[in-house]
Amino acid sequence: MRKPFEQITVEEWDKLYAVNVRGIFLCVKAVAPYMKAQKQGKIVNVTSSTFFKGNENFLHYVSSKGAVVAMTRSLARELGDYNINVNAIAPGQTMSEANLRRGEETDAHSLRIRLLKRRLLPEDLVGTVVYLSSSDSDMMTGQILLVDGGTAFH
Repeated sequence: MRKPFEQITVEEWDKLYAVNVRGIFLCVKAVAPYMKAQKQGKIVNVTSSTFFKGNENFLHYVSSKGAVVAMTRSLARELGDYNINVNAIAPGQTMSEANLRRGEETDAHSLRIRLLKRRLLPEDLVGTVVYLSSSDSDMMTGQILLVDGGTAFH
C-alpha cells in the first residue's frame, strides 16, 4: 500500500522486508553450500527498477528492493571465489493481479512514462533470467539488469 513514510507501521515494514529481503537471504543461504561444493552456480535475484529512480509514498518497498541490490553485489564478492555468479533483474511495473487491481489510472501512468509503449508482461522477463542463468553470462556478476521498458530514464 502506498502511503507517506510517516504512516508506514513497523509491522508493514517488517512484513515487506521479510518477503523481499529475508526471503532472498534464506534462498541464497539454502543453495550456496551446494553451489560451493560443485564450485559453480548462478543466482538471479529479483529487485525492482524503483531502487534506481525512487518512488514517493513507497519507502518500505523501494528501500527493500535497494537492499536486494546491495545483497546481490555483496554476495557476488563473497561467492566469486567459488565461481558462483550473483546477479539481479530489476523489472518495472509488471502486469500482475495486484497491479491490475490498482486500476486504469496506475496502468495508464505506467504506459505514459515507459519508453516502450506497452505493458510489461511476466514473460518479458524470461529471456533475461535465462541469459543470466546460462554460460553466456559467465563473466557477469554483481550486475543489476533493468528490464522496465525504459521507465528508469523518465
